[in-house]
Amino acid sequence: AGGGRMIDRLRKWYYNAAGFNKLGLMRDDTLHEDDDVKEALKRLPEHIYNERVFRIKRALDLSAKHQILPKDQWVKYEEDHRYLEPYLKEVIRERQEREAWNKK
Repeated sequence: AGGGRMIDRLRKWYYNAAGFNKLGLMRDDTLHEDDDVKEALKRLPEHIYNERVFRIKRALDLSAKHQILPKDQWVKYEEDHRYLEPYLKEVIRERQEREAWNKK
């Protein structure tokens, strides 16, 4: 159990060291937009997509001003959820099925 706590502390430290949370971004907001990610974004419910766009626009504005959010507005490790992951897994699975079918 002690090793698990240490790993969790390391993950939290790395999450904060990355810095994107200080701009109000979540992990999935920072993914490189390859074809799979672009397709997954199209499948997001509108309100989740709009929240993502807001976070990214706010982060761009803060970055341009060389500012960060007040600490109480940073995205916390425990509050960051992988909102895009289920859609992305589905897109990747479908692509792999298509590729396997096309090889036949």
